[in-house]
Formats: sequence, structure tokens, C-alpha cells
Amino acid sequence: MTRALVIGASGGIGRALCTELAAQGWQVTGLSRSADGLDVTDEASIAQHLGALEGPFQRIIIATGALEIEGHAPEKALKHLSAEAMALQFALNTIGPALVMKHSVPLLPRDAPCVMAALSARVGSIGDNKAGGWHSYRASKAALNQIIRGAAIELGRTHKHAVCVALHPGTVATTFTEKYLGRHPAVPAGEAASNLLQVMEGLSPGESGQFFDWAGKRVAW
Repeated sequence: MTRALVIGASGGIGRALCTELAAQGWQVTGLSRSADGLDVTDEASIAQHLGALEGPFQRIIIATGALEIEGHAPEKALKHLSAEAMALQFALNTIGPALVMKHSVPLLPRDAPCVMAALSARVGSIGDNKAGGWHSYRASKAALNQIIRGAAIELGRTHKHAVCVALHPGTVATTFTEKYLGRHPAVPAGEAASNLLQVMEGLSPGESGQFFDWAGKRVAW
């Protein structure tokens, strides 16, 4: 039985990932703050919840994160930056996933193919940034990408068949994005989940440590 662990399972994409994985025959374990009390900004909570699980999991997907936290909207300019808003972004979008990866490594098989993926965002790409703004969110995702890159190098030394990647799901119609869709086309969460799982299925260890979009195309760092 192939097994998958989805962190952030109550969110729009996380829930859809659980549904799609189950439909494909995976045995799915989902964890979230609302359903299970997992707080990814608290390492003790992460250690407790992940420490209670028994591996191996062939897929570990970190689908947590937020664009607007505690009423702090994405900044349109440097003059709108605040230390509080930036700290909240890093706590949830960077430090949280990093700590989840830390405590997830023992749940990966050491001698079999597996994927550990975290949802990033194209706006976290430094090379692709042509519009500016959204400084805290962009920076938190860029920092997450660096964590993933480093984790992939480390995993490659001990888990020869492992893949560790950042994934951009595209613009997805969820409560996460509803205030910011504007003129951007959005896909349903179920379609986004299916796309992401297809990308994961096609990855090889040689592609570990990279950043891919929903269509499997490399995204610039």
C-alpha cells in the first residue's frame, strides 16, 4: 500500500490533494490545525503530531501557508512594510514548513522512491519578479525555496531515491486567493491537486531540489 501524508489537509488545496490521492488508491493521512490541532508555527506541536506517526510515507506534501495573516494584506510598496507582518509571513510560510521537513525525514523510506514537496509560489521566484510589491510574502516563499534546496542536498546523501521539491500550484480558486484573483484565471482545487500529483509522479532523484509549476515546468529561483 502506497501511503501519503498531507500537512494542511483542511485547506482548499490540501483537502483536494487528500481526495485525489484517495481516489488514486493511496492510503492518506491528513493533518491540519483545525481538525487535529497541528500548529506549524509551534515546533512542539509538529514534533508531537509527526512523532506519533509510523512511516514510511512515499509522499509527504506540505500544503500549509497564507497570503494574508491577521489582517495584514500583501504590501504594495516598501512604505507599507511592517516587522509584525513580515514575521508572521516567515513564521507560517518559511519556518513552519522547514520544521515540518525536519520532523518528516524519519517518515520517509530510505531505500525506495519517495517525494517530499512543499507548496511554494511563483511570486517567490527572484528571477521571475518583474512587478515588485508583496515583499513579505515573496520573501517568505523565496526563503522556503532555499530551505527546500538545502534539504534536497541533505536528503540526497541518505535517501538516494528521494525527491524534495518546491511546487507552484498555479492560481487556485480557494478562500486563500479569493480576494486577489482579479483578472487572473483560476482553476478549481481538484484540478490543481491532480496537476500537482501528476508532476510529482514524473519526478526523478536527479530533479530533486528544484522548483516546478503545476505543468511540470521549471521555475527560476
